[in-house]
This record gives sequence, C-alpha cells and structure tokens, in this order.
Amino acid sequence: MSKIIFIILLSIGVLFNLFGCIGLLRLPDVYNRLQSATKCVTLGTCSILLSLIVYYGFNEIGVKALIAIPLLFFAATVAAHALIRGSYFFGIKLGEKSIKDDYKEVAGAAENKESKK
Repeated sequence: MSKIIFIILLSIGVLFNLFGCIGLLRLPDVYNRLQSATKCVTLGTCSILLSLIVYYGFNEIGVKALIAIPLLFFAATVAAHALIRGSYFFGIKLGEKSIKDDYKEVAGAAENKESKK
C-alpha cells in the first residue's frame, strides 16, 4: 500500500513541477512566471519530498525530507515576494493583458508616507 501512495505522490509532484516549468515558458510577464514557479514548483517539490517520507519512513532520509518541506515552503515564498517587489520597483511593466495593478496603490501610499517623514 505504501508503494502505491509513494507512486501517486511522486507522480503528482512531477506533474506539478512540469506545469510550473511550462508556466515559466508560456506566461507573458515576470510576475505571472514567478507565481507559476512559486506555487507549482513548491507544491510539486513538497509532494516529492512527502513521497520520500512515505517510502522510506522516519529514518535518515525521511527526517531530512520532513525538515526540507517547511524550509522550502517558506524560503520559496519569501524569495518570490522579494523578486516580485524588486521587479516592480525597478520598473518592469506588467503584461499587456494584465487588467489591474493592485500593488500600485500600496506602493503609492508607502511613498507618500515616506515623503511626509
């Protein structure tokens, strides 16, 4: 039974990583690409690590995979946020089909607050 769960989790992880890579190639701008990479690849890699825990149990490999899951989750989230924020402040434009720039209002309010100091 554990081998079936291992194969299912491993397949899900590989598919999510594949979808994340396709998103990196197909999406129009850096913001959408980073969202694809962060969400799909993080979920895919965490699923692969979870499959290792199911397959090997809680020995040396399983414990390392268990430690890597939250580290990967938080590191990828923070790194993507930093990259997107840096891209926005360096003036990289949104894609042509983007409808709304939610961050523009937040960044404008932050600039006004800084200029008042």
